[in-house]
Amino acid sequence: MDVVNLKGFPVRLKDDLPAEGVKAEDFYFVKGNLNEDSLYDHEEKAKLIVSVPSVDTGIGILIAKKFNELLKKRKGVFALLISKDLPFAIKRVFDKEGVTNFEIGSDFRYGDFGEDYGVEMLEGALRGLLTNAVLVLDKDHKIVYSELVSEIFSEPDYESVMEEIDDLL
Repeated sequence: MDVVNLKGFPVRLKDDLPAEGVKAEDFYFVKGNLNEDSLYDHEEKAKLIVSVPSVDTGIGILIAKKFNELLKKRKGVFALLISKDLPFAIKRVFDKEGVTNFEIGSDFRYGDFGEDYGVEMLEGALRGLLTNAVLVLDKDHKIVYSELVSEIFSEPDYESVMEEIDDLL
């Protein structure tokens, strides 16, 4: 079971984030239009999955905006930002902040992602929400990059993530 920190205090997670080299499990999420979608419905060369506790937090929207900017010049990437926020809340924030390069993904209905990928927080003030994590998958859904951000209010390693994506394109 992985552990992250919330302002220096340890927070246990549901399980371990899947390792590089493993085939990613399929999961369902709810899109901005309230329709369901799944990871395996996407066949792009590269897939970027970013989980955040909420897009209504400073760190959540900061991560979304930075990746959004980095994805502008890259075609053929399926990018999913997933949280437990309601889909229309994510859409509202994305529209306000100009985030257009991510598919909206809400884990509120089934919790598949938090459960299967081990990123649901089990304790602390944000219990039940997802922690910050980044996965890059190839066209066959194999995980080629896996990062669990150790401090909830910290950013991932954008440069390493984008290098992996560029290698797949």
